Amino acid sequence: MISPHAFVGEGVELGANVKIGPGAVILGPCVIEDDVWIGPGAQIGAPPEMSDHEQNAAWTGELLHAGVRICKGAVIRENAVIHQGSYRETTVGDGSWILNRAYLAHDVLVGEGVTISAGVSVGGHCVIGDRSNIGMNASIHQRRFIGAGSMVGMGTPVARDVPPYTKAYGSPSRVQGVNTIGMERAGVPQSEIEALVGAYATGDVLLEQAELSQWSVLNGHLSEWTNREDRKPMTFELTEG
Repeated sequence: MISPHAFVGEGVELGANVKIGPGAVILGPCVIEDDVWIGPGAQIGAPPEMSDHEQNAAWTGELLHAGVRICKGAVIRENAVIHQGSYRETTVGDGSWILNRAYLAHDVLVGEGVTISAGVSVGGHCVIGDRSNIGMNASIHQRRFIGAGSMVGMGTPVARDVPPYTKAYGSPSRVQGVNTIGMERAGVPQSEIEALVGAYATGDVLLEQAELSQWSVLNGHLSEWTNREDRKPMTFELTEG
């Protein structure tokens, strides 16, 4: 299951049924959990791109930094690049897909069931919530929060946080409505979907879901979020679906 033309360095822990394609490079410290698929040419575990951090030669056994963790059942497609964390493991959650040529910088946390599409760049320290979908060639500014169940359009430059269960696209990016289809696929009851659409439209998000609670902790009440001086008000184009 591991190509003889792949390089798996010291400090790399491999789970069961891991597949690694030719030309892939995996440097430690790194944990690859069970049933992970890593495509040809994928690059995992290079040091953080930070000028104040040593650019160590991990392929010689010089192991530094906080590591990478690829969780169970994740798929890392060809030529994807994932860097070491500087203070926490750069993490790809269970069952997530990192498509070809995507880039995850240091300390990025990707949740479960996420799709990071081809050519996406995610800056350092970002948090990508469960079941979110980032469209092709989008770019996520460092330290941004992408809420669970959200969808970011193709080619979108994301310089501000994206609330849970919303759709964001445009340049500059704007929240353009609620990701109702994504919520339906995740099994969210229709009554909660309708309540969230109304709540976002009025800036009054108080539903008791874990993902929304996480957003509340990060940003405070949504009406406060829209009025903060460092953020522009959200605009909506609520259309069917």
